Amino acid sequence: MVEDDGTLLIRLRAAMPALRPSERRIAEVFTGDPAAAANLSIAEIAARCATSTTSVVRFYQRMGYAHYKDFRIDLTRAAAREELARPNLPEVSGDIDRHDSLEGIVSKVATNETLSIADTARSLDMDALARAVSLLLAARRIDTFGVGASALVGLDLQQKLSRIGRTAINWHDAHSAWTSAATLDRSCVAVAVSHTGATVDTVEFLTIARRSGAATVAITNFLGSPLTETADVTLTTAARETPFRSGALGSRIAQLMVVDCLFTGVAQASYDESMAALRNTYAVVHDRTVRRRGGGSQP
Repeated sequence: MVEDDGTLLIRLRAAMPALRPSERRIAEVFTGDPAAAANLSIAEIAARCATSTTSVVRFYQRMGYAHYKDFRIDLTRAAAREELARPNLPEVSGDIDRHDSLEGIVSKVATNETLSIADTARSLDMDALARAVSLLLAARRIDTFGVGASALVGLDLQQKLSRIGRTAINWHDAHSAWTSAATLDRSCVAVAVSHTGATVDTVEFLTIARRSGAATVAITNFLGSPLTETADVTLTTAARETPFRSGALGSRIAQLMVVDCLFTGVAQASYDESMAALRNTYAVVHDRTVRRRGGGSQP
């Protein structure tokens, strides 16, 4: 039996992309209303998912449980912990739809993004984070890459690292990223960002970097995705998928949270050097703000 750490629901959501259709239906029942699903028998779950009881048994065994009773106990605990950890936000449910008011949209976006940050913080592997920090500290050069919304996250990491004196490069197109990755060596680190962990260009970037000898770090929502297979260290987010996922609502904010933790870990480990660099970089741009009459500045 797996050790209960209160993250069963997060692990269920993260496993969904790799599941077969029947398994995904089972996962959706458990994550849709976990407190209610924990009270259902194996036969009732199978009936709701139009599948066999054998499929349900295989499902909870795949999640690391020998007995359904233990799975139900952990599901109940995880549901209770998520409810207790829920931020003090307006009660909203469901995805954004065509009938929502602007106030409703704001509430749903705020809830989704806040829960994505909270879930990511609870499930982030501290040992993996420490290894990633150590790799970046020792790196002669750091390449970052992502596609679409994940490209913005890779750029954010590159800019932050550059501000504390780290040699970091972000690539905006796949061919440039691949060409650069081919020149990396054992003194370098490649960081790839992909919510699904299955973006072809991003997986190829990390594959080339690893083949060249560089250490590789993946930031993704899904363990077991193709990107994680070529990563030395994987940092997972816990963004919740919805039909509006194509807008990168929760995933981007969760990725940025991981980037902030990674950057802060590097800066803290080289505190004096990083603080001096931050002061210097602030000084060179501070006087470039537009001054208002009567003093003050305008961003």
